[in-house]
Amino acid sequence: MSRHVVKLPDLGEGTVSSEIVAWRVKVGDYVEEDQPMVEMSTDKAVVEMPAPVSGRVISLAGEPGDQIAVGAELIVIEMDAGAAASSAAGAAEKKAEESVPAEKPAQPSPAAAPARAAESREATQVPAAARKGRVMASPATRRRARESGIDLATIAGTGRDGRIRRQDLEAAISARGQGKAPAAPAGRRAPRTEVEEIRILGVRRVSAQRVAESKRNIPHFSYVEEVDMTELERLRRHLNSKLPKGAPGYTYLPFLALALVRVLERFPKANSHYDAERNVLLQHRGVHVGIATQTSDGLKVPVVRHVESLTLREVAAEIRRVTEAARNGTASRNELRGSTITITSLGKLGGIVSTPIINAPEVAIIGVNKAVERPVVHNGQVAVRLMMNLSSSFDHRFIDGYDAAEMIQALKECLEQPATIFIED
Repeated sequence: MSRHVVKLPDLGEGTVSSEIVAWRVKVGDYVEEDQPMVEMSTDKAVVEMPAPVSGRVISLAGEPGDQIAVGAELIVIEMDAGAAASSAAGAAEKKAEESVPAEKPAQPSPAAAPARAAESREATQVPAAARKGRVMASPATRRRARESGIDLATIAGTGRDGRIRRQDLEAAISARGQGKAPAAPAGRRAPRTEVEEIRILGVRRVSAQRVAESKRNIPHFSYVEEVDMTELERLRRHLNSKLPKGAPGYTYLPFLALALVRVLERFPKANSHYDAERNVLLQHRGVHVGIATQTSDGLKVPVVRHVESLTLREVAAEIRRVTEAARNGTASRNELRGSTITITSLGKLGGIVSTPIINAPEVAIIGVNKAVERPVVHNGQVAVRLMMNLSSSFDHRFIDGYDAAEMIQALKECLEQPATIFIED
Protein backbone atom coordinates (compact mmCIF):
# COMPACT_ATOMS: atom_id res chain seq x y z
CA MET A 1 0.00 0.00 0.00
CA SER A 2 1.10 3.57 -0.64
CA ARG A 3 -0.51 6.85 0.27
CA HIS A 4 -0.93 9.73 -2.16
CA VAL A 5 -1.48 13.21 -0.71
CA VAL A 6 -3.52 15.51 -2.95
CA LYS A 7 -2.67 19.15 -2.29
CA LEU A 8 -4.70 22.14 -3.40
CA PRO A 9 -3.16 23.51 -6.63
CA ASP A 10 -3.14 27.15 -7.72
CA LEU A 11 -6.57 27.43 -9.37
CA GLY A 12 -5.89 30.79 -10.95
CA GLU A 13 -3.63 33.81 -11.04
CA GLY A 14 -3.30 35.38 -7.61
CA THR A 15 -5.27 32.67 -5.78
CA VAL A 16 -3.88 32.01 -2.29
CA SER A 17 -6.78 29.91 -0.99
CA SER A 18 -10.01 28.34 -2.16
CA GLU A 19 -13.31 27.45 -0.49
CA ILE A 20 -14.67 23.92 -0.29
CA VAL A 21 -18.11 23.98 -1.91
CA ALA A 22 -19.00 20.28 -1.84
CA TRP A 23 -17.30 16.92 -1.39
CA ARG A 24 -18.09 14.38 -4.07
CA VAL A 25 -16.51 11.54 -2.07
CA LYS A 26 -16.28 10.53 1.58
CA VAL A 27 -13.76 8.67 3.71
CA GLY A 28 -13.82 5.00 2.79
CA ASP A 29 -14.91 5.50 -0.83
CA TYR A 30 -12.89 3.84 -3.57
CA VAL A 31 -12.15 6.41 -6.29
CA GLU A 32 -10.90 5.88 -9.79
CA GLU A 33 -8.43 8.12 -11.57
CA ASP A 34 -10.14 11.25 -13.02
CA GLN A 35 -13.26 10.71 -10.89
CA PRO A 36 -14.54 14.08 -9.50
CA MET A 37 -13.64 14.38 -5.81
CA VAL A 38 -14.44 17.91 -4.68
CA GLU A 39 -15.85 21.24 -5.89
CA MET A 40 -13.65 24.22 -4.99
CA SER A 41 -14.66 27.85 -5.39
CA THR A 42 -12.44 30.57 -6.84
CA ASP A 43 -13.47 34.22 -7.09
CA LYS A 44 -16.34 33.66 -9.52
CA ALA A 45 -16.29 30.04 -10.57
CA VAL A 46 -16.59 26.55 -9.10
CA VAL A 47 -13.81 24.17 -10.14
CA GLU A 48 -14.22 20.40 -10.01
CA MET A 49 -11.04 18.56 -8.95
CA PRO A 50 -10.59 14.98 -10.24
CA ALA A 51 -8.68 12.18 -8.54
CA PRO A 52 -5.07 11.99 -9.80
CA VAL A 53 -4.84 8.28 -8.89
CA SER A 54 -7.09 5.35 -8.08
CA GLY A 55 -7.44 4.18 -4.50
CA ARG A 56 -9.38 4.50 -1.27
CA VAL A 57 -10.02 7.86 0.41
CA ILE A 58 -8.62 7.80 3.95
CA SER A 59 -8.88 11.48 4.91
CA LEU A 60 -10.51 14.74 3.81
CA ALA A 61 -9.44 18.22 4.90
CA GLY A 62 -12.26 20.46 6.04
CA GLU A 63 -15.98 20.85 5.52
CA PRO A 64 -17.99 22.83 2.94
CA GLY A 65 -17.38 26.51 3.61
CA ASP A 66 -13.81 26.04 4.88
CA GLN A 67 -10.95 27.87 3.19
CA ILE A 68 -7.97 25.74 2.12
CA ALA A 69 -4.62 27.38 1.37
CA VAL A 70 -2.89 26.67 -1.94
CA GLY A 71 -0.39 23.87 -1.36
CA ALA A 72 -2.17 22.56 1.73
CA GLU A 73 -3.26 18.94 2.11
CA LEU A 74 -6.75 18.37 0.72
CA ILE A 75 -7.26 14.60 0.33
CA VAL A 76 -5.23 11.50 1.15
CA ILE A 77 -5.74 8.43 -1.05
CA GLU A 78 -4.36 4.98 -0.28
CA MET A 79 -3.43 3.19 -3.48
CA ASP A 80 -3.32 -0.55 -3.97
CA ALA A 81 -0.09 -2.24 -5.00
CA GLY A 82 -0.90 -2.22 -8.72
CA ALA A 83 -1.77 1.47 -8.79
CA ALA A 84 1.26 2.39 -6.75
CA ALA A 85 3.57 0.49 -9.09
CA SER A 86 2.16 2.26 -12.14
CA SER A 87 2.34 5.70 -10.57
CA ALA A 88 5.19 7.90 -11.75
CA ALA A 89 5.15 9.89 -8.52
CA GLY A 90 7.22 7.56 -6.37
CA ALA A 91 9.16 10.27 -4.61
CA ALA A 92 6.06 12.36 -4.04
CA GLU A 93 4.26 9.33 -2.60
CA LYS A 94 7.08 8.70 -0.14
CA LYS A 95 6.99 12.32 1.00
CA ALA A 96 3.20 12.18 1.26
CA GLU A 97 3.41 9.02 3.37
CA GLU A 98 5.67 10.79 5.86
CA SER A 99 3.13 13.63 6.18
CA VAL A 100 0.28 11.28 7.21
CA PRO A 101 -0.01 10.22 10.90
CA ALA A 102 1.28 6.76 11.61
CA GLU A 103 -1.98 5.63 13.18
CA LYS A 104 -4.35 4.59 10.42
CA PRO A 105 -7.64 2.74 10.10
CA ALA A 106 -7.72 -0.87 9.00
CA GLN A 107 -7.69 -1.13 5.22
CA PRO A 108 -8.91 -3.90 2.92
CA SER A 109 -6.40 -6.23 1.36
CA PRO A 110 -4.88 -5.35 -2.04
CA ALA A 111 -6.78 -8.20 -3.61
CA ALA A 112 -10.06 -6.67 -2.48
CA ALA A 113 -9.41 -3.27 -4.09
CA PRO A 114 -10.06 -4.31 -7.73
CA ALA A 115 -13.28 -5.98 -6.62
CA ARG A 116 -14.32 -2.83 -4.80
CA ALA A 117 -13.48 -0.78 -7.91
CA ALA A 118 -15.74 -3.02 -9.98
CA GLU A 119 -18.43 -2.68 -7.30
CA SER A 120 -18.13 1.12 -7.53
CA ARG A 121 -18.41 1.06 -11.32
CA GLU A 122 -21.52 -1.11 -11.18
CA ALA A 123 -23.14 0.64 -8.21
CA THR A 124 -25.27 2.94 -10.29
CA GLN A 125 -26.92 -0.03 -11.99
CA VAL A 126 -28.37 -1.47 -8.77
CA PRO A 127 -31.09 -0.23 -6.41
CA ALA A 128 -30.21 2.70 -4.14
CA ALA A 129 -30.29 0.52 -1.06
CA ALA A 130 -27.46 -1.64 -2.43
CA ARG A 131 -25.29 1.23 -3.71
CA LYS A 132 -21.92 1.60 -1.94
CA GLY A 133 -19.85 3.47 -4.51
CA ARG A 134 -20.02 7.08 -5.69
CA VAL A 135 -23.33 8.68 -6.58
CA MET A 136 -23.62 10.12 -10.08
CA ALA A 137 -25.43 13.46 -10.24
CA SER A 138 -24.84 16.97 -11.55
CA PRO A 139 -23.48 19.74 -9.25
CA ALA A 140 -26.88 21.47 -9.39
CA THR A 141 -28.67 18.29 -8.31
CA ARG A 142 -26.17 17.81 -5.47
CA ARG A 143 -26.72 21.37 -4.26
CA ARG A 144 -30.49 20.91 -4.35
CA ALA A 145 -30.14 17.67 -2.37
CA ARG A 146 -27.96 19.36 0.28
CA GLU A 147 -30.42 22.23 0.61
CA SER A 148 -33.29 19.76 1.03
CA GLY A 149 -31.46 17.46 3.45
CA ILE A 150 -31.67 14.49 1.08
CA ASP A 151 -28.96 11.79 0.95
CA LEU A 152 -28.46 11.05 -2.76
CA ALA A 153 -27.27 7.55 -1.87
CA THR A 154 -30.87 6.71 -0.94
CA ILE A 155 -32.25 7.57 -4.38
CA ALA A 156 -32.37 5.18 -7.35
CA GLY A 157 -31.31 7.15 -10.43
CA THR A 158 -33.18 6.72 -13.71
CA GLY A 159 -30.46 8.29 -15.86
CA ARG A 160 -27.74 6.58 -17.84
CA ASP A 161 -25.69 4.17 -15.68
CA GLY A 162 -27.89 5.03 -12.70
CA ARG A 163 -27.23 8.78 -12.81
CA ILE A 164 -29.62 10.67 -10.52
CA ARG A 165 -31.57 13.23 -12.51
CA ARG A 166 -33.30 16.28 -11.11
CA GLN A 167 -36.68 14.57 -11.60
CA ASP A 168 -35.51 11.70 -9.37
CA LEU A 169 -34.51 14.12 -6.63
CA GLU A 170 -37.71 16.15 -6.84
CA ALA A 171 -39.75 12.94 -6.60
CA ALA A 172 -37.83 11.97 -3.44
CA ILE A 173 -38.35 15.42 -1.92
CA SER A 174 -42.05 15.24 -2.71
CA ALA A 175 -42.34 11.76 -1.26
CA ARG A 176 -40.57 12.79 1.93
CA GLY A 177 -42.82 15.80 2.27
CA GLN A 178 -45.91 13.66 1.85
CA GLY A 179 -44.65 11.17 4.38
CA LYS A 180 -44.07 13.84 7.03
CA ALA A 181 -47.09 15.99 6.35
CA PRO A 182 -49.04 16.39 9.63
CA ALA A 183 -52.73 15.71 9.63
CA ALA A 184 -54.91 18.81 9.42
CA PRO A 185 -58.61 19.42 9.96
CA ALA A 186 -60.74 19.31 6.83
CA GLY A 187 -60.62 22.58 4.93
CA ARG A 188 -57.48 23.80 6.74
CA ARG A 189 -53.81 23.60 5.89
CA ALA A 190 -51.34 22.25 8.39
CA PRO A 191 -49.04 24.92 9.91
CA ARG A 192 -45.48 24.86 8.63
CA THR A 193 -42.92 24.79 11.41
CA GLU A 194 -39.75 23.68 9.60
CA VAL A 195 -36.72 26.02 9.50
CA GLU A 196 -34.08 25.29 6.89
CA GLU A 197 -30.48 26.42 7.32
CA ILE A 198 -28.71 27.20 4.03
CA ARG A 199 -24.99 27.87 4.16
CA ILE A 200 -23.85 30.61 1.81
CA LEU A 201 -20.97 29.06 -0.12
CA GLY A 202 -18.87 29.47 -3.24
CA VAL A 203 -19.85 32.00 -5.88
CA ARG A 204 -22.93 33.05 -3.90
CA ARG A 205 -20.78 33.98 -0.89
CA VAL A 206 -18.23 35.90 -2.98
CA SER A 207 -21.01 37.70 -4.87
CA ALA A 208 -22.74 38.66 -1.61
CA GLN A 209 -19.53 40.10 -0.21
CA ARG A 210 -18.77 42.10 -3.33
CA VAL A 211 -22.27 43.50 -3.68
CA ALA A 212 -22.28 44.55 -0.02
CA GLU A 213 -18.87 46.22 -0.37
CA SER A 214 -19.93 48.01 -3.55
CA LYS A 215 -23.12 49.36 -1.99
CA ARG A 216 -21.33 50.32 1.24
CA ASN A 217 -18.29 51.98 -0.33
CA ILE A 218 -19.65 53.55 -3.53
CA PRO A 219 -22.04 56.53 -3.44
CA HIS A 220 -24.48 55.41 -6.13
CA PHE A 221 -26.25 57.93 -8.34
CA SER A 222 -29.10 56.22 -10.21
CA TYR A 223 -30.79 57.68 -13.27
CA VAL A 224 -33.80 56.33 -15.19
CA GLU A 225 -34.81 57.33 -18.71
CA GLU A 226 -37.42 55.91 -21.07
CA VAL A 227 -36.42 54.98 -24.60
CA ASP A 228 -38.61 54.50 -27.65
CA MET A 229 -37.43 51.14 -29.00
CA THR A 230 -39.85 51.00 -31.94
CA GLU A 231 -37.29 51.65 -34.67
CA LEU A 232 -34.68 49.39 -33.11
CA GLU A 233 -37.25 46.63 -32.80
CA ARG A 234 -38.12 47.06 -36.49
CA LEU A 235 -34.42 46.77 -37.40
CA ARG A 236 -33.95 43.76 -35.09
CA ARG A 237 -36.89 41.91 -36.64
CA HIS A 238 -35.66 42.67 -40.15
CA LEU A 239 -32.16 41.37 -39.41
CA ASN A 240 -33.55 38.26 -37.74
CA SER A 241 -35.67 37.55 -40.83
CA LYS A 242 -32.47 37.41 -42.91
CA LEU A 243 -30.76 34.84 -40.68
CA PRO A 244 -30.51 31.18 -41.75
CA LYS A 245 -33.30 28.97 -40.49
CA GLY A 246 -32.61 27.81 -36.96
CA ALA A 247 -29.92 30.43 -36.30
CA PRO A 248 -30.24 32.27 -32.97
CA GLY A 249 -31.81 35.70 -33.39
CA TYR A 250 -30.52 39.06 -32.25
CA THR A 251 -31.59 40.38 -28.85
CA TYR A 252 -31.31 44.00 -27.74
CA LEU A 253 -28.01 43.38 -25.92
CA PRO A 254 -25.59 43.47 -28.91
CA PHE A 255 -27.20 46.69 -30.16
CA LEU A 256 -26.88 48.20 -26.69
CA ALA A 257 -23.25 47.10 -26.38
CA LEU A 258 -22.32 48.72 -29.72
CA ALA A 259 -24.29 51.85 -28.81
CA LEU A 260 -22.27 52.02 -25.58
CA VAL A 261 -19.05 51.98 -27.61
CA ARG A 262 -20.21 55.05 -29.53
CA VAL A 263 -21.37 56.88 -26.40
CA LEU A 264 -18.23 56.11 -24.37
CA GLU A 265 -16.16 57.94 -26.98
CA ARG A 266 -17.84 61.10 -25.67
CA PHE A 267 -17.97 60.01 -22.02
CA PRO A 268 -14.76 58.01 -21.52
CA LYS A 269 -14.73 58.43 -17.73
CA ALA A 270 -17.64 56.00 -17.46
CA ASN A 271 -15.38 53.28 -18.94
CA SER A 272 -13.01 53.25 -15.98
CA HIS A 273 -11.79 51.34 -12.94
CA TYR A 274 -11.15 53.02 -9.61
CA ASP A 275 -7.98 51.85 -7.86
CA ALA A 276 -8.79 52.70 -4.26
CA GLU A 277 -5.37 51.77 -2.90
CA ARG A 278 -3.60 54.25 -5.19
CA ASN A 279 -6.55 56.66 -5.45
CA VAL A 280 -6.28 56.54 -9.24
CA LEU A 281 -8.96 56.35 -11.91
CA LEU A 282 -7.89 54.00 -14.70
CA GLN A 283 -9.65 55.15 -17.87
CA HIS A 284 -9.71 52.36 -20.46
CA ARG A 285 -9.64 52.87 -24.21
CA GLY A 286 -10.88 49.35 -24.93
CA VAL A 287 -14.52 48.61 -24.10
CA HIS A 288 -14.87 45.30 -22.26
CA VAL A 289 -18.58 44.81 -21.57
CA GLY A 290 -19.65 42.64 -18.64
CA ILE A 291 -22.98 40.85 -19.07
CA ALA A 292 -24.61 40.21 -15.68
CA THR A 293 -25.86 36.61 -15.91
CA GLN A 294 -28.04 34.66 -13.50
CA THR A 295 -26.81 31.10 -12.95
CA SER A 296 -27.63 28.24 -10.60
CA ASP A 297 -24.53 29.27 -8.61
CA GLY A 298 -25.59 32.91 -8.34
CA LEU A 299 -24.84 36.04 -10.33
CA LYS A 300 -21.80 35.94 -12.63
CA VAL A 301 -20.46 38.61 -14.99
CA PRO A 302 -18.82 37.06 -18.08
CA VAL A 303 -17.01 39.55 -20.29
CA VAL A 304 -17.16 40.39 -23.99
CA ARG A 305 -13.76 41.93 -24.68
CA HIS A 306 -12.95 44.74 -27.12
CA VAL A 307 -16.49 45.34 -28.26
CA GLU A 308 -15.14 48.38 -30.13
CA SER A 309 -13.46 46.01 -32.61
CA LEU A 310 -16.42 43.66 -33.22
CA THR A 311 -19.33 43.61 -35.66
CA LEU A 312 -22.93 43.24 -34.55
CA ARG A 313 -22.89 39.55 -35.47
CA GLU A 314 -19.65 38.99 -33.57
CA VAL A 315 -20.90 40.80 -30.48
CA ALA A 316 -24.13 38.77 -30.49
CA ALA A 317 -22.23 35.49 -30.88
CA GLU A 318 -19.77 36.38 -28.12
CA ILE A 319 -22.55 37.37 -25.71
CA ARG A 320 -24.22 34.00 -26.32
CA ARG A 321 -20.94 32.15 -25.86
CA VAL A 322 -19.78 33.72 -22.60
CA THR A 323 -23.20 33.76 -20.93
CA GLU A 324 -23.78 30.10 -21.78
CA ALA A 325 -20.33 29.24 -20.42
CA ALA A 326 -21.17 31.10 -17.22
CA ARG A 327 -24.46 29.26 -16.83
CA ASN A 328 -23.06 25.77 -17.39
CA GLY A 329 -19.97 26.37 -15.26
CA THR A 330 -17.36 26.12 -18.05
CA ALA A 331 -16.36 29.79 -18.13
CA SER A 332 -12.66 30.31 -17.46
CA ARG A 333 -11.38 32.65 -14.75
CA ASN A 334 -10.25 35.07 -17.44
CA GLU A 335 -13.75 35.14 -18.98
CA LEU A 336 -15.23 36.23 -15.64
CA ARG A 337 -13.01 39.22 -14.96
CA GLY A 338 -11.77 42.44 -16.55
CA SER A 339 -15.02 44.16 -17.60
CA THR A 340 -14.85 47.96 -17.78
CA ILE A 341 -18.61 48.60 -17.81
CA THR A 342 -21.51 46.22 -17.16
CA ILE A 343 -24.94 45.70 -18.69
CA THR A 344 -27.57 44.07 -16.50
CA SER A 345 -30.94 42.88 -17.79
CA LEU A 346 -33.77 40.88 -16.28
CA GLY A 347 -35.20 40.18 -19.74
CA LYS A 348 -38.96 39.70 -19.78
CA LEU A 349 -39.00 40.10 -15.98
CA GLY A 350 -37.32 43.49 -16.29
CA GLY A 351 -40.05 45.49 -14.58
CA ILE A 352 -40.38 49.25 -14.91
CA VAL A 353 -37.45 50.56 -12.86
CA SER A 354 -34.46 49.03 -11.08
CA THR A 355 -31.47 50.42 -9.17
CA PRO A 356 -28.51 48.24 -10.25
CA ILE A 357 -25.44 47.99 -8.04
CA ILE A 358 -22.12 48.92 -9.64
CA ASN A 359 -19.75 46.05 -10.39
CA ALA A 360 -16.68 47.41 -8.61
CA PRO A 361 -14.03 48.51 -9.50
CA GLU A 362 -16.11 49.83 -12.42
CA VAL A 363 -17.83 53.19 -12.08
CA ALA A 364 -20.99 52.66 -14.16
CA ILE A 365 -23.62 50.01 -14.86
CA ILE A 366 -26.42 50.11 -17.44
CA GLY A 367 -29.69 48.41 -16.49
CA VAL A 368 -32.24 47.24 -19.07
CA ASN A 369 -35.93 47.03 -18.13
CA LYS A 370 -38.80 45.35 -19.94
CA ALA A 371 -39.91 46.71 -23.32
CA VAL A 372 -43.69 47.12 -23.51
CA GLU A 373 -46.10 48.64 -26.00
CA ARG A 374 -48.04 51.61 -24.64
CA PRO A 375 -49.69 54.77 -25.95
CA VAL A 376 -47.43 57.82 -26.13
CA VAL A 377 -47.49 61.17 -27.88
CA HIS A 378 -45.39 60.77 -31.03
CA ASN A 379 -45.06 63.59 -33.57
CA GLY A 380 -48.00 65.36 -31.98
CA GLN A 381 -50.32 62.35 -32.07
CA VAL A 382 -51.13 59.53 -29.69
CA ALA A 383 -49.57 56.33 -31.01
CA VAL A 384 -48.70 52.89 -29.71
CA ARG A 385 -44.91 52.68 -29.36
CA LEU A 386 -42.54 50.10 -27.89
CA MET A 387 -41.12 51.76 -24.77
CA MET A 388 -38.34 50.61 -22.48
CA ASN A 389 -36.64 52.18 -19.47
CA LEU A 390 -32.89 52.29 -18.91
CA SER A 391 -32.07 52.20 -15.18
CA SER A 392 -28.41 53.01 -14.67
CA SER A 393 -26.12 53.71 -11.73
CA PHE A 394 -22.90 55.72 -11.54
CA ASP A 395 -20.13 56.25 -8.98
CA HIS A 396 -20.95 59.80 -7.87
CA ARG A 397 -17.38 60.39 -6.69
CA PHE A 398 -16.19 60.56 -10.29
CA ILE A 399 -19.27 61.05 -12.46
CA ASP A 400 -21.49 64.01 -11.74
CA GLY A 401 -25.24 63.69 -12.05
CA TYR A 402 -25.38 66.02 -15.04
CA ASP A 403 -22.71 64.02 -16.89
CA ALA A 404 -24.50 60.75 -16.11
CA ALA A 405 -27.79 62.12 -17.43
CA GLU A 406 -26.11 63.49 -20.53
CA MET A 407 -24.50 60.12 -21.23
CA ILE A 408 -27.82 58.26 -20.91
CA GLN A 409 -29.48 60.83 -23.19
CA ALA A 410 -26.79 60.14 -25.79
CA LEU A 411 -27.39 56.40 -25.40
CA LYS A 412 -31.13 56.99 -25.77
CA GLU A 413 -30.53 58.86 -29.03
CA CYS A 414 -28.45 55.98 -30.43
CA LEU A 415 -31.13 53.43 -29.58
CA GLU A 416 -33.99 55.53 -30.93
CA GLN A 417 -32.07 56.24 -34.14
CA PRO A 418 -30.31 52.85 -34.55
CA ALA A 419 -28.62 53.79 -37.84
CA THR A 420 -26.35 56.10 -35.80
CA ILE A 421 -24.91 53.06 -34.03
CA PHE A 422 -23.29 51.93 -37.29
CA ILE A 423 -22.35 55.27 -38.89
CA GLU A 424 -18.69 56.20 -38.52
CA ASP A 425 -18.04 59.86 -37.77
